[in-house]
Amino acid sequence: MRVSVIGAGIAGLTCALELSTRGASVEVLERAPQLCGAGCSWFAGGMLAPWCERENSGPLIAELGAESLPWWREHFAGTVVNGTLVVAHARDTGELRQFGRRTARFESVSTETIAALEPDLAGRFNQGLYFAEEGHLDPRAALAALAARLAERGVAITFGVDGPQRGGQVVLDCSGLDASARLRDLRGVKGEMLLLRLPELRLNRPVRLLHPRFPLYVVPRGQGIFMVGATMIESDQATRITARSMLELLSAAYSLHPAFGEAQIIEIGTGVRAAFPDNLPRLRHVGGTLLVNGLYRHGFLLAPALARRAAAVLLEGRHFPEVMDEDPGERRLA
Repeated sequence: MRVSVIGAGIAGLTCALELSTRGASVEVLERAPQLCGAGCSWFAGGMLAPWCERENSGPLIAELGAESLPWWREHFAGTVVNGTLVVAHARDTGELRQFGRRTARFESVSTETIAALEPDLAGRFNQGLYFAEEGHLDPRAALAALAARLAERGVAITFGVDGPQRGGQVVLDCSGLDASARLRDLRGVKGEMLLLRLPELRLNRPVRLLHPRFPLYVVPRGQGIFMVGATMIESDQATRITARSMLELLSAAYSLHPAFGEAQIIEIGTGVRAAFPDNLPRLRHVGGTLLVNGLYRHGFLLAPALARRAAAVLLEGRHFPEVMDEDPGERRLA
């Protein structure tokens, strides 16, 4: 089978690798001029946190995410499985209790355990939740590694094109919000992030700081670089970060550790994630094309599990009711 994968974000690259591994002849087509412009994947947090994500998502996300974790360990050497630490200031312990009620597979930790896990946070938090089985990765390094592995397998990535230039192949569309004309129930959710340089601080794992209005996550990228994010704005416009979001991100980071007040801001970024109304992913046939979309804020967490299913649909004719449905527009016409 010859397959044209549209989109060189994380969904497209994982699908291309799964298809190629299973014997398909694959090409990847990306409308951006280079990999760093391939949609919201470039600005992702890279947290592989299926059980933390139960806080505001259903069990399907945790199930797919747990399936994806070993895939990442096998396919990307930079995958770090060192857990996730969730903390809150004393005035926000109610947020911590609520987070615990909604999630799973964690242990409650005291100030002594927090200090052992993250020495630079010693004495700052009295209690927390430790999700030992979760992991994280650097999304940009992961994208580059997947692209390199595809090149080794003879899979070409062509940039600056919108779609197949010839006929006769199966089309797998992983183009995110660019597919909104075909997926009429798709919407955009804007995320904003900062990259900070602070060599004086060390974190060993992603740390989530809970707050009733503005929760935050900080993900270590190595060499004193930290990714700071949290914003979710209902918008399909990838405009620059707002002053309010910048202030809230920096204030929350400072609240996690005052040393962030001296950090250098080395990058500010925004990306628009594609999401369906229920924030769950879909594999959907539209007009002879299979679309993989709606990964919302869970792109790196879900992409391998969805890629496996997409490859099985195309190569084996299988059906996965947990992630597959029909186009609601076509259903209305019927």
